[in-house]
Amino acid sequence: MVRNYDVITVGGVTMDAFMKLHDTHDKYHFDEKTGELCFRHGEKINVERYDFCMGGDAANVAVGLSRLGLKATLCAETGDDEFSIKIRNALARENIERLLVIQKPGRSNFSVIINYKGDRTIFSEHVDRENDFQFADVATKYIYLTSLSGSWEKAYKKTLDFAKSQNAKIAFNPGGSQFSAGKEKLQEFFENTDILFLNKEEAEKIIFNHIAEKDNDKDEYVHKLAVELQKFGSKIVVITNGQDGSYTLDEDGKFHFLEMFPGKPIERTGAGDAFAAGFLAASFYDLPIKDRMLWGSANAASAVGQIGAEPGLLTKDQIEEKIKSRI
Repeated sequence: MVRNYDVITVGGVTMDAFMKLHDTHDKYHFDEKTGELCFRHGEKINVERYDFCMGGDAANVAVGLSRLGLKATLCAETGDDEFSIKIRNALARENIERLLVIQKPGRSNFSVIINYKGDRTIFSEHVDRENDFQFADVATKYIYLTSLSGSWEKAYKKTLDFAKSQNAKIAFNPGGSQFSAGKEKLQEFFENTDILFLNKEEAEKIIFNHIAEKDNDKDEYVHKLAVELQKFGSKIVVITNGQDGSYTLDEDGKFHFLEMFPGKPIERTGAGDAFAAGFLAASFYDLPIKDRMLWGSANAASAVGQIGAEPGLLTKDQIEEKIKSRI
């Protein structure tokens, strides 16, 4: 029997441990000029609180889409340790089927995330994986292809072939391993992408192979980045820029800007994933570009208002109410 989905997200899944530090403490200090958080090696430091949450780009977006009313599932690989059980249970709670989640002997991906004064530092272990994904007996309208480490090229190619066989649209959000490989290795994927999601620094890495030496947040500069990216083949280019808002270059070459949705950030992990989930769900519902950006921005603002990438993700009713109250 073929299982039908609105969206299949393809990428990684992790278990994240969040440690929230007190704003002030006599055993560490923060240098405002350099951004360095310093403590003495060997210290024992009490934290304000800790939380365990499922994470990973593909998992976060799958949860976001499911809450927004789409039938979404995750294609990823985990280990067979105790964290893999937590991951599968977390997916089940979000009504996400685990048919495409492969369990292999060994450790699951794990991250420790230190939260301090609204920002985070991530220590992550990404296990080298085969990513031998199989798409038997499934069908989908959309593929969300995101960051993969390990043997990612074969998995990417298999995903692209599956998308073509389904005539499925592709939303693409490459990550660190893909940037390191260079844009030439990604050309075929750009040419088959309907929506490309990147933040400004990622856009610079693809175009220039490094982050710009001078931080330039002007609309004209981001517009040029989007135009260059669209030349690689993607129909729609979405660039997020944190507190400075988001930008979209649509299929007709029209450039759109939306300021950041208001909210009080507590922890910024998963903001980009929340934006992508909101934008993609609104695209699935065939809403105008500005509304897609509003859905993404509202979802991201809610996500960063809680600890972890997924607790703050909104439902369809919640996101519509949040946007209505803003207007």
